[in-house]
Amino acid sequence: MSNLMNRPNGGLTMSSREIAELVEKRHDNVRRAMDALGMKGLITVTQTEEPTPGGGKPVTVYHVNKRDSYVVVAQLSPEFTARLVDRWQELERHAAEGPKLPGTFAEALRLAAEQAERLEQQQAQLAQAAPKVEFVDRYVEASGLQNISNVAKMLNCGPIKFSRLLESDGILYRSGGALVPRQELIDRGLFRLKTGEANGHSWMQTKVTPKGVGWLSQRYGTEVDGL
Repeated sequence: MSNLMNRPNGGLTMSSREIAELVEKRHDNVRRAMDALGMKGLITVTQTEEPTPGGGKPVTVYHVNKRDSYVVVAQLSPEFTARLVDRWQELERHAAEGPKLPGTFAEALRLAAEQAERLEQQQAQLAQAAPKVEFVDRYVEASGLQNISNVAKMLNCGPIKFSRLLESDGILYRSGGALVPRQELIDRGLFRLKTGEANGHSWMQTKVTPKGVGWLSQRYGTEVDGL
């Protein structure tokens, strides 16, 4: 997948998503580094909103030109600079060549074989994820409301990192020191907000419904594994 794009005034750019994949870092961490570099006047960033899987809140994606992408990678992971050079050469070559159709019967056969191989890999990934999906389905059927920490453990993710990810994606937001879900997600039956008062202080606690556990597992089941 190529995140190379044309600027309105011409020229190619690379997205923060592509840079995150190249340097093997989280997208939100890459964006923060780009924000810091931009504030110092070291790079110029263009911003777009891109849809997220599952129809959630759009994600902010930054785009920088070739020169600025080197500055970002040098800041994040200098050891990946060679990988960035290779990726730019590949993207620029594809942009210059455009889509290429097979010119001979042999090339068509090779293309068909490559597509079949990609399909087999996708099917293998689905088969690998099946036990996790089956486990979540059983868990949802047998359980009631869950807190964020329990859902994070189900997805093999640290509770603090999972909470930050939900906040970064706009699923949760801070209100009075507590992380609470957006009202539309409560209306959809994915979350419930518990409130109360103790020792003269009011409190709020976010709970995930069985439907919400299934929704979060489909959205993040492979993305957060091992974080």
